[in-house]
Amino acid sequence: EVQLQASGGGLVQAGGSLRLSCAASGITLDDYAIGWFRQAPGKDREGVSCVSSHDVYPYYVDSVKGRFTISSDNAKNTMYLQMNSLKPEDTAVYFCAAGPSPRACWSNYGMDYWGKGTQVTVSS
Repeated sequence: EVQLQASGGGLVQAGGSLRLSCAASGITLDDYAIGWFRQAPGKDREGVSCVSSHDVYPYYVDSVKGRFTISSDNAKNTMYLQMNSLKPEDTAVYFCAAGPSPRACWSNYGMDYWGKGTQVTVSS
């Protein structure tokens, strides 16, 4: 059974930082493109950051460029999203995912596996 277990969300003041983690079991993340997505209340889900093992430069949605960093630890089979300089508009449920292509971040291309979301709330 494939599981992606996201953690690390919480309540933080604007300007603060959080690091989201997503531990995978049943798959090897290095075999897939990985990504973080988010959905705010009343809004569509958006791709925050995606990368494949072949990419030199990960994709980041414009609103998080320079503030968020996606990474992974193959030994731990875990992906991360380091979020700095958080803003109230970053408030959302964040989901980790793995699939065939990082294009899922900016297109209707799908991801194969999804974790349950973790809530990030940024207060002003």
